[in-house]
Amino acid sequence: MSEARTIVIGNEKGGAGKSTIATHLVTALLHGGARVGVIDLDLRQQSTARFFSNRRTWLEAAKVSAPTPGEYRLSDDDAALAKADAGEGLARFEDAYGRALAETDFVLIDTPGSDTPLSRAAHGRADLVVTPMNDSFVDFDMLGQVDPVTLELIKPSIYSETVWEARKTKMAQARTSMDWVVLRNRLATTEARNRKRVEERMTALSRRVGFRMGPGLRDRVIYRELFPFGLTIADLSPTVRPVPVSLQHVAARQELRALMRALGLSAYSGEGGLAAAGA
Repeated sequence: MSEARTIVIGNEKGGAGKSTIATHLVTALLHGGARVGVIDLDLRQQSTARFFSNRRTWLEAAKVSAPTPGEYRLSDDDAALAKADAGEGLARFEDAYGRALAETDFVLIDTPGSDTPLSRAAHGRADLVVTPMNDSFVDFDMLGQVDPVTLELIKPSIYSETVWEARKTKMAQARTSMDWVVLRNRLATTEARNRKRVEERMTALSRRVGFRMGPGLRDRVIYRELFPFGLTIADLSPTVRPVPVSLQHVAARQELRALMRALGLSAYSGEGGLAAAGA
């Protein structure tokens, strides 16, 4: 039996859309028939863990069914664990990760928007790192530094260095490579000239540190609207429909399919969702 594939959602900047990407990838994989384990390493905020807690509650209340992932928590009190010695947290992570590897096809790890020992440990085990970023120089600064006069790329920044070190560690320990995909989320309307400048610097940096670029998710109301229910666009069907379905939801579903293709996960694109809803 082949070992589960590990997907790490990472970016050391908050507000980049990590949890949104994480929950959509998990639900799409589930609808594609994969067994998925989820580990949320943002021990304080726990957005991804709370999403799936909401999912269980809503599905039970609505008396409908939808696939759910295995959830591998590090402790019963993650906020307390965040204050504990780093060694304890790492030991808990190794235990949860080991169980997830043995029981699933994919282990998805959502990391906090900061550099922590847990985040570094997760990156060192990734087969695929997915880095969402807002399409602006504010977010690009986490990946690469540019000259303030010419805007030419100077060097990789701290998060790029983190992934680079994780790649070296994985190759040395496991003799396997790591794929890295940076998603350019369109969380806000961006002026065309600025977007082109960001794209040019992203292309230059990708050649230097070795990531691929892919499409993210736009700033759509439906993504936020479904969060309280623990649902995503992949879940909508004739029986799972907490909000009215519109043509905008069809466009959102196409975005998710494009995201799955960019990550090499098109075999698990969850085609049963909106197609079954007849939208």
